[in-house]
Amino acid sequence: MSAIPELTKHARELMLKAVESTKREFSGIRSGKASTALLDLVRVEAYGNAMPLNQVAMVAAPEARLLTVQPFDKSLTQAIEKAIRDADLGLNPATQGNLIRVPLPALSEERRKELVKVVHKLAEEGRIAVRHARTDSMSRVKKLEKVPEDDKTRAEKDIQKLTDEHIKQIDVLIHAKEAEIMEV
Repeated sequence: MSAIPELTKHARELMLKAVESTKREFSGIRSGKASTALLDLVRVEAYGNAMPLNQVAMVAAPEARLLTVQPFDKSLTQAIEKAIRDADLGLNPATQGNLIRVPLPALSEERRKELVKVVHKLAEEGRIAVRHARTDSMSRVKKLEKVPEDDKTRAEKDIQKLTDEHIKQIDVLIHAKEAEIMEV
């Protein structure tokens, strides 16, 4: 009997990871407002390694359409500026002394629609991950021996309910991100 709660717990953890991963992916998508999360995936060539930007500099959003990057080591200023420019985020950083200013240009209507498509694609990947967790858990439940059929059926219903809840969470994330992107 203890195998079923363990399986549903495992399914819940996998589904939660899928939702969190989707949320992380969404945070990297540029909307109209400045967000330090926008630069989270930028990697800087520093000390012989590709390091995350937040480990070599402090990133702040002092204004709605501006990010500032303050390198911890002044010698990395040029490398950080290059990494931001090469990150394919459509950003054009400018160095002023030891401070890198990253203005965020206003998004065109066309670019907003492209970003919404990207959001939907990422969300579908999240949904697929949730469904994979469901499929995996359901097959494990069916393989259980010495467990009454009623318990298996109940476990399958619980797993389906978990799946529905987590897909609904992803849908909520989609609508929030879409509204954020389309806001002018």
